[in-house]
Amino acid sequence: MTYSIAQFFLLGALTMIFVGLITAPIRTLALRVGAVDAPTLARKTQKEPIPYLGGVAIAVGIVGASYGSLLAVDFTLENFELASFVLIPAIAISAMGLWDDLKGLEPWPRLVAQTVTGIIVAVILTATDTMGFAFDSQVLNYAITVLWIVGVCNSINFFDNHDGGAAGTVTVITFFLFFIAYDRQQVLVSALAIVTAGATAGFLLWNRHPAKIYMGDAGSLFLGIIISVLTIRLSPGVVPTYKSLAIPLFLMATPILDTTVAVISRIARGISPFQGGRDHLSHRLMRKGLNRRITAFTLWGLAALYGATALGIYIWPDTWGTQLIIVGAAMWLAKLVFFLRIPSEG
Repeated sequence: MTYSIAQFFLLGALTMIFVGLITAPIRTLALRVGAVDAPTLARKTQKEPIPYLGGVAIAVGIVGASYGSLLAVDFTLENFELASFVLIPAIAISAMGLWDDLKGLEPWPRLVAQTVTGIIVAVILTATDTMGFAFDSQVLNYAITVLWIVGVCNSINFFDNHDGGAAGTVTVITFFLFFIAYDRQQVLVSALAIVTAGATAGFLLWNRHPAKIYMGDAGSLFLGIIISVLTIRLSPGVVPTYKSLAIPLFLMATPILDTTVAVISRIARGISPFQGGRDHLSHRLMRKGLNRRITAFTLWGLAALYGATALGIYIWPDTWGTQLIIVGAAMWLAKLVFFLRIPSEG
């Protein structure tokens, strides 16, 4: 069954409204149970306690919209299973993130849980033959899939450090991902991408500066699983393989840049990469004099720039694909140097 782009946009809009509405009572619940992020650490930038649990609204919105749309228009056992193979691991890792938000967890149990989830998802993707592109070696497919899932989860988690930064960037990423999947007639990937864009846009109404609620680890890890699996399932159909591989890398270029900058600067200072700090892209932009709103807009603009690069590689693989990859990679490296030259602290 085929669907028009207007139908997909309607699905995204309804999801945005739904998440925007349910975030209010979830915020009230978070305040009532004391699930708040207090400015008790030097790396905290807010002045007042901000409630967590925004990730619950995002997860409920995406899961509800995904299953609801399946039941309403195209329910089959196969579609239900394919959706569940993404949503159930995302719910499981989100539950661990929620526990971390409420009780706190050390980095290593989190990394182990992400790795186990990655292995499970890699087995499912291989068994169901739903990887967008694969190498001849099954071992290589498993290894890259697990590394990508763990990497994307941590990248989104690291990136959630600024009012509206992660939510807006994920909205941009999944919007570009939707257009490619829609053109490739990947209905389920298109639907989950536009639902995710709608959910994060709805949450952004509450999370933009000044943020009234944070998504917390429950939200960032949930989104990490969703985006990592969507980019793995995406089948650009571009040859040679390196051009297809470049598309998800450019879609995720901004969160990857943030994680790379933070990890390199922490290792250089002799501290753990998992230790929090004010050394992310957002913090460095603010040290250059940008205010919070302009900083968020800049992060979204970077995501849009790399999203447009990915879309360009997809649309013009033969004429401009290689040039776009070279220029995009050069821009990414230039930004890496630029951000690393900004002081990590201060």
